[in-house]
Amino acid sequence: MVESASGEPDDGAAEVLDRPLPDGVRRRVVQIVSDGFGGLTVGELPAQLRQYARFTPTRRTKFAGNAMATALEGDPLFRQRIGERLREAQPELTGALDAGTPPPAADPLDVAAAAYVLRPTGWVKLVTAAGEEALRADAERADDETRAELERLREELAAARGQTKAETERLRTELESAKKEAESMHRKLRGALSDVKRGEAALRKAAAEFDAAKAESQAQLSAAESETRRLKARLGETEAALEASRRAAREGRSVEDMRVRLLLDTLLESAQGLRRELALPPVSVRPAETVDAVEPGRMTPKDIAARALSENDPAILDQLLALPQAHMVVDGYNVTKTGYPTMPLEKQRLRLLGSLSQLAAQTGAEMTCVFDGAELAAPVLLAPPRGVRVLFSKPGVTADELIRQLVRAEPSGRPVVVVSTDREVADGIAKAGARPVASAVLLKRLSRG
Repeated sequence: MVESASGEPDDGAAEVLDRPLPDGVRRRVVQIVSDGFGGLTVGELPAQLRQYARFTPTRRTKFAGNAMATALEGDPLFRQRIGERLREAQPELTGALDAGTPPPAADPLDVAAAAYVLRPTGWVKLVTAAGEEALRADAERADDETRAELERLREELAAARGQTKAETERLRTELESAKKEAESMHRKLRGALSDVKRGEAALRKAAAEFDAAKAESQAQLSAAESETRRLKARLGETEAALEASRRAAREGRSVEDMRVRLLLDTLLESAQGLRRELALPPVSVRPAETVDAVEPGRMTPKDIAARALSENDPAILDQLLALPQAHMVVDGYNVTKTGYPTMPLEKQRLRLLGSLSQLAAQTGAEMTCVFDGAELAAPVLLAPPRGVRVLFSKPGVTADELIRQLVRAEPSGRPVVVVSTDREVADGIAKAGARPVASAVLLKRLSRG
């Protein structure tokens, strides 16, 4: 049993951290070990750390960080010695931790690192809280940076638009001016031709004016041709952008085509299955066969109603999944917390997904399992089993809303089964054309294997 500085048993030593040490807390812990490292003799150090005894604190932190963290966790005596150095270096903080009242103004990472070394009662909560605070601070900082970058890009876009508009107006003005000058030159040219008829004396003057006007006109024509080529290039860019927009529109229509094709395949397979079920003969129907009556040996409507399956019978799920192109959407946590709520979430997911994979192999139906991912602190490392699509909802979106989106994405008429005990979810998807099934029915069906 680890004892505190007063010699009494430390209840905090019985506590266990059930998750990796947060990066911020780990760096502070390594720094505390590095600072207290120099106050110990070589004999007081664990064997794996003695090679770093002559290192400077900075080099120890850089090259021996993992080794110091491992020794601190696995060697209670070394941890106690480091704790004594920490009490000497930071008596106010360590005293407050021993008293069970961490100073509110202290850095949460410093408090968590000191608690991890000293192991007072409740140290696991302090470490966990510091890790969550650090993650929250990182998220807020990233959000602020993203918001600032977005604002900068908006300003640049506005400036670029303004510059483009001004450039376009300037070019339009220059073009109008060139047109007016060309018209003026044409008028001068006609005047010069008229002067030729007035006599030989005015001919040389008119010819000189004509040559000058011609040279100026050619210069303006060359400039106009250059401007025309530039405008044609701009026109080509505009046409390329228009073609890209049309291509995007065609791709959007392809999604609708896919939905219609899937619905058509469903209808065709349903018709073929119905024909096989009814064993329709290859002859035309006789008029007499259209009269409503009960033939000898056939079931009456009462007999058919008596054979209808109960809503809680797992066999009804087999009938639904046997429909052509059937798609089953499962509210993951709703099912696992109904069937085995005491298990950890990770084991709940693995157990449910394994059973759904077997059911998918047996029925051939499309299966999608949805979990609520709004409160996840990090991505879930999970390899989806064969035949099962696994989805987590985005932050701010519940699993119920993701299920409704999946149902709305399906074409009207496709068999869609939604497994959930949530009445609000069941009512919503029923209005959208899906078939709700209780979680208990799926659990009974999975228990059959």
